[in-house]
Amino acid sequence: MYDGTITAVKVLDLQVEGAMKSFDAECQVLRNVTHRNLVKIISSCSNLDFRALIVQYMPNGSLEKLLYSHNYFLVQRTNIMIDVRLALEYLHHDYLEPVVHCDLKPTNVLLDEDMVAHVGDFSLAKVLAKYKSTTQTSTLGTIGYIAPEYGLEGRVSTKGDVYSYGIMLMEMLTRKKPTDEMFVGGSSLRQWVKSTFPGLLVKVVDSNLLMREQPTEYVLHCSSSIMELALQCPSEFLGERPNMKDVVVRLRKIKQQFLLSNNVTVLKIQS
Repeated sequence: MYDGTITAVKVLDLQVEGAMKSFDAECQVLRNVTHRNLVKIISSCSNLDFRALIVQYMPNGSLEKLLYSHNYFLVQRTNIMIDVRLALEYLHHDYLEPVVHCDLKPTNVLLDEDMVAHVGDFSLAKVLAKYKSTTQTSTLGTIGYIAPEYGLEGRVSTKGDVYSYGIMLMEMLTRKKPTDEMFVGGSSLRQWVKSTFPGLLVKVVDSNLLMREQPTEYVLHCSSSIMELALQCPSEFLGERPNMKDVVVRLRKIKQQFLLSNNVTVLKIQS
């Protein structure tokens, strides 16, 4: 840009079915939201045969790229997931009308120069009318991350994002995608984790966390607390899933306990 700001340009492929609708949805959501953990739209370009969004540049790329190409400590991974849940808490509870992302996954979480996470890509997002907890849609998110009521019935609610968040928590700790080839024949990432919880969790936690961080028992204790939360989020029953305000409180507490157990002085817990 003229002031030297580096930006990213997202150009839509108008040959893809529903591209115009996706562009309108993303503009509708992001033009009015302001939160440090959401990707900011700076401007947009639109004419008869071209649509593009000019957005905040994220030099550290996506969470997926980071997770599978670098080894990061548990606290760093937890910080990223705290950023994501803050974004969801804002969208679900603090915006004018509840916003459901509908496609939450590591590729849609981007990291800035300070490793702060920003949720992006709102092309499938739905804005819920006031006092209405669900809506219907025919456009679906990514297999492996979407809630069953969304995938099978097209039923959208904030609890669908909670489901996706739980899957992401498990992926962050295991370094296994929900679409990994090991999950065949009706098995899933959640079932795999649940089968080891809590006593055999060491079998599924990313070995890089155990090798790099000492003492191991603190890592496993913290991982167990996070996994307990992660297993609740993608429950098949909507009523059993926590809301993002509950997740905020629990994840902050887990992080604080882990830092204290490692004799790290907690100067400030991210709020």
